[in-house]
Amino acid sequence: MNKQPYIVGIAGGSASGKTTIIRQLREIFQDDITLISHDYYYWAHDELPLEERAKLNYDHPKSFETSKLIDDLDQLKEGMAVDVPMYDFTRHTRKKESLHIEPKPVILVEGILILEDAELRKRLDLKVFVDTDADERLLRRIRRDTRERGRSVESILSQYISTVKPMHEEFVEPSKKYADIIIPRGGKNAPAVHMLVEYIHTMLRQ
Repeated sequence: MNKQPYIVGIAGGSASGKTTIIRQLREIFQDDITLISHDYYYWAHDELPLEERAKLNYDHPKSFETSKLIDDLDQLKEGMAVDVPMYDFTRHTRKKESLHIEPKPVILVEGILILEDAELRKRLDLKVFVDTDADERLLRRIRRDTRERGRSVESILSQYISTVKPMHEEFVEPSKKYADIIIPRGGKNAPAVHMLVEYIHTMLRQ
């Protein structure tokens, strides 16, 4: 690579539509883009049995090894490849294997809390917040977690009430003030996504 990667952070509440926007960006930029999720960096907590790991608060900033994400981004910025952890949401712990990531012209960093951490924000060249109504986010979360993670509706609602909603109000929503771009309604907002794409194209040409 002739110049440092352009790092785009995409934040927003759980099930706000971040994945839809990321999918569109990857289709457009193809081999010039790669993705790192903050969720990869959940602490393993292998010292706890599965039943106890399932009860942990996964929506608090301390749930993540954010310092390693920052180190990995620094290495990618310098043109070096990294091996990032992977997380198993069915077992609530890290997988044994890691994910090898090569530096690309555009690096997407996504997660509900990536704008909450000041040091992480410094690594993001562009900060995006996907803003979606709370009821819509809850419905999407129920569909996703029942289909992809094998969870019951009861467990999803219990977690939402006990941790997801209060953590969103305490940490995620306030972090919106750090965003350079706010996209209402998520991936359904075609004009906003188009503007984001054009802006990234412009920055890459500079």
